[in-house]
Amino acid sequence: MSDLAQDLATFLTTAPTPYHAVAEGVRRLAAAGFTEQPEAGPWDDGPGGRYLVRDGTLVAWFVPEGAAPGTPLRVFAAHTDSPTLKVKPRPDTGTAGWRQVAVEVYGGALWNSWLDRDLGLAGRLALYDGTCVLVDVRRPLLRVPQLAIHLDRQVNQGLKLDPQDHLLPIWGLGTPAEGDLIGFLAAEAGVDAAEVAAHDLVVHDLNPPARLGEHEELLAGPRLDNLASVHSGLCALLAAADDAAGVIPVFVAFDHEEIGSASATGAAGPLLETVLTHLAGGFDARRAAFAGSRCLSVDVTHAAHPNYLGHHDPNHRSVPNGGPALKVNANQRYATDAPGAAAWHRACRAAGVPTQVFVSKNTVPCGSTVGPILSTRLGIRTVDVGIPVLSMHSARELCGVRDPGHLAAAATAFLTDPR
Repeated sequence: MSDLAQDLATFLTTAPTPYHAVAEGVRRLAAAGFTEQPEAGPWDDGPGGRYLVRDGTLVAWFVPEGAAPGTPLRVFAAHTDSPTLKVKPRPDTGTAGWRQVAVEVYGGALWNSWLDRDLGLAGRLALYDGTCVLVDVRRPLLRVPQLAIHLDRQVNQGLKLDPQDHLLPIWGLGTPAEGDLIGFLAAEAGVDAAEVAAHDLVVHDLNPPARLGEHEELLAGPRLDNLASVHSGLCALLAAADDAAGVIPVFVAFDHEEIGSASATGAAGPLLETVLTHLAGGFDARRAAFAGSRCLSVDVTHAAHPNYLGHHDPNHRSVPNGGPALKVNANQRYATDAPGAAAWHRACRAAGVPTQVFVSKNTVPCGSTVGPILSTRLGIRTVDVGIPVLSMHSARELCGVRDPGHLAAAATAFLTDPR
């Protein structure tokens, strides 16, 4: 468990954006012998491990020997994106002698958590020749400064931030000039700034992941929502490849979950359905395959907050290191039903892993996941689970150090369960 938590910390640092998360996932899969399935190329339906990449989304699978059309699928679904501040197309701005970067809020970020932090900048640069290059400035570059209390004596009565005016990071002194930021990033990436046609860039917190507590039983870090799930899913798929029989284990990590999943690379798009139809043996065979398939939708859940216990259902609280939580909602904001819950409990029992149940308080609406989207689009029985975290959607979140390992073990059992 300790080694896996340390590996998760490394993964978080390596993956400041969905594109970097996919690149690191590909590196790990390739090292394990998986090969790329080009999306536009001939489909390889032979046995073995393969992966497919589209931008910030990664799909990977392992076809065991003897798999035939109609073989059931076991799908682990997570997402690569996290709430953050995204750089606008024309980023160079500033006033009063400051150079700043124009940003907009991506997803439901806790805005205040980005204040007074040393921030890096990462993403991809799209070139005129049609290629993209990754860039990651992993050193202090930006900062969103908070207004001093002397200038707002009422700030502790309720901080109010205007995302247009108050969240612009500073990155130096002087007069802003168009092309400054992209010129700097092009040099960092080793490309000609004149060849950069567009970009997808976000800020990221530079404080490294760290274990904390008297017994170091907690892990603090950025992007636990939802890279903790992505990391456990990759570990589970690689482990399942050694024990897959009678089912085809599949891993998918989508982009754009935090903004609704409605994109070509999101869970509401056609990518996963296309891949699963191929794996099922074609459109005619997929009816039987999908009927026997199951999907594990994995996204972090709320740990019981000791300072705000009134926001939680008293009988369905989740605590760190108590195991990943089964997520249930009567209105199908989570896709879990009783047979799916039984499959999850069976996987946890087989793996020797503890589990919990999370239900939101009746007066506190819960969020949602890719689970309901996938179950609606595919008709595959889906169950929602996730490890408990505090400070969800903050620039820095907190989980139990044992839960990522619990999740990976239970997910491995789920991906190889033929029943």
